[in-house]
Amino acid sequence: MRKKARRIGVLTGGGDCPGLNAVIRAVVKSANNIGWTVIGIKKGFEGLMDPKNDRVLETQDISGILNVGGTILGTTNRGDPFKYAVTKNGKTTYIDRSDAAIKGFKKLGLDALVCIGGDGTLTIAKQLADKGIPLVGVPKTIDNDLSATVITFGFDTAVSTATEALDKLHSTAESHQRVMVVEVMGRYAGWIALNSGIAGGADVILIPEIPFNMDKVCEKVNARYKMKRNFCIVVAAEGAKPKGAGMFTKDSATPGRVEVLLGGIAEWVAKEIHNRTGRETRSLVLGHLQRGGNPTTFDRLLATRFGAAAIRTLRENKFGEMVCLRPPQVISVPLIEAIGKMKSVPLDSDEIITGRNMGISFGD
Repeated sequence: MRKKARRIGVLTGGGDCPGLNAVIRAVVKSANNIGWTVIGIKKGFEGLMDPKNDRVLETQDISGILNVGGTILGTTNRGDPFKYAVTKNGKTTYIDRSDAAIKGFKKLGLDALVCIGGDGTLTIAKQLADKGIPLVGVPKTIDNDLSATVITFGFDTAVSTATEALDKLHSTAESHQRVMVVEVMGRYAGWIALNSGIAGGADVILIPEIPFNMDKVCEKVNARYKMKRNFCIVVAAEGAKPKGAGMFTKDSATPGRVEVLLGGIAEWVAKEIHNRTGRETRSLVLGHLQRGGNPTTFDRLLATRFGAAAIRTLRENKFGEMVCLRPPQVISVPLIEAIGKMKSVPLDSDEIITGRNMGISFGD
């Protein structure tokens, strides 16, 4: 460990999720307890390239934020230093501004960096680490699709939000004898749909890992009505797709956004069910409701453990790594292991088997 007090930068990148503030709080408190200073970097890597609004995080800055959703530092899906969008005369081009990020790191007098984010943020972190910036990553995503950790913070809260929505939809679906199709987030992994669908009593769950057949979906719907259960709940992950077809996407005119925007599956499935069965249907997209709100107890605890572990990792001079949950411990692994493979739902997972045992249709 260095003899001098360290200056640690902390940033949040990518989509927001419940628990980010809990990580920031844990980073600051853990660092301060060993005499280190923490600099809050605004708007992810944007603030590293242009550090004019970054500042020291004092005790009053983190007071009362443990249970607050969002991030006090702000975040963005744009601002990749290695592929920075520049729009001129209506045309967008991409340039490499990674040297500006390194310059900002030095300008702030930082000794190390804590990067809190999902696979996109951590991929950028790995590239910066390769260019010599000492850093550690903290896994954040409601999608729970990072393979190096058993679970990411934010996921439990997102599932709880989706489950609560399904609980409320049961009563209105039954009252009007409707088929309700609910679209949840998750990108290319079906974890949110699967967990909330089982917990929320869904009849059909559609996930990216199991391409579905609409005839099978409609069979389940009709079977419900034949049993005099005159309503049906369908949960569709945004990345779910029919057999032989691709995922449903939206156009995005946002400069600097390289990620495909998924969406539209719930509306399509609802129309198909109506056309094929004659049942009255409605579709609902939960969208960013899943990213908001106060983190659950589980996410507050996990986020706090991750933040404290990030400082322990830096104190041990272990750079280019990501903290992760490997029960019962929080450890660290190389970033390349963290971003090397997406964690999809295994088709032989206990959740899938449980769903089938409960009579839930996966459309296959």
